[in-house]
Amino acid sequence: MALKLEIASFLYHEVTNDPKDSGFQRSSAIPYKHTTDEFARHLDQIAKSPITPELVHHIDFARPGRHLLLTFDDGGKSALYISDELCLRGWKGHFFIITHLIGNRTFLNQNEIKYIRSCGHMIGSHSHTHPEIFKDQPFKKMVQEWQASCHILSQITSEPCISGSVAGGDISAKVLRSANVAGLRYLFTSEPWLSPRKLGECWILGRVSPKVNTSVSRVQGFAQFRGWSRALMHRRWKVFVRTILFPFYRFYIRKMTNQ
Repeated sequence: MALKLEIASFLYHEVTNDPKDSGFQRSSAIPYKHTTDEFARHLDQIAKSPITPELVHHIDFARPGRHLLLTFDDGGKSALYISDELCLRGWKGHFFIITHLIGNRTFLNQNEIKYIRSCGHMIGSHSHTHPEIFKDQPFKKMVQEWQASCHILSQITSEPCISGSVAGGDISAKVLRSANVAGLRYLFTSEPWLSPRKLGECWILGRVSPKVNTSVSRVQGFAQFRGWSRALMHRRWKVFVRTILFPFYRFYIRKMTNQ
């Protein structure tokens, strides 16, 4: 029996055999676009965990235990395929939408978002315009990004939007505070934490993001709560390098975004 609360959250983006059909159309997005066969192998490994993927708002954060969550960022067209694949296994997932891109060719439209919600999955915010370095935004702009996105999603789903994930992944104290001020109750980061933290009324959750070259054995380990410390060390090293070389990192991100 677990002596503390641990939540293993997976972060995916697109699942498609043709990268041109879904999500962002730039080279930096390719490492996050899994083929359908690759994704199926990942799900098979996750299924070896004794814990069934669930929704975050079903978790009692006051009780120790282990939980497994599946999340999907951006709101690309392949979310429809992902939604159906999860349903075939009796699983539920979290789909975080960039609301400014709703209806674009490679992104979900309103009816498709409604369909995914009708399947029992959670719909949340991935900001309105997806600033690539979210923590570089003024605090007021951060709050506006959350509020605008949540308002649009609430209009589509006819229910409050209470969850979100950080665009670009990089966080700061201001980013976390902005989500709480905007009224989010669950915020997913790209930090591989197993233990959630709370800021105000908002729970902050970590995630691990398997890329297309991530081995299935490592995916299985993550689903069984192994390898998270190593992933966190790797993440902290990347954040350290970005901080030291931030002007160059900002230039790189702008270049990649404008492809």
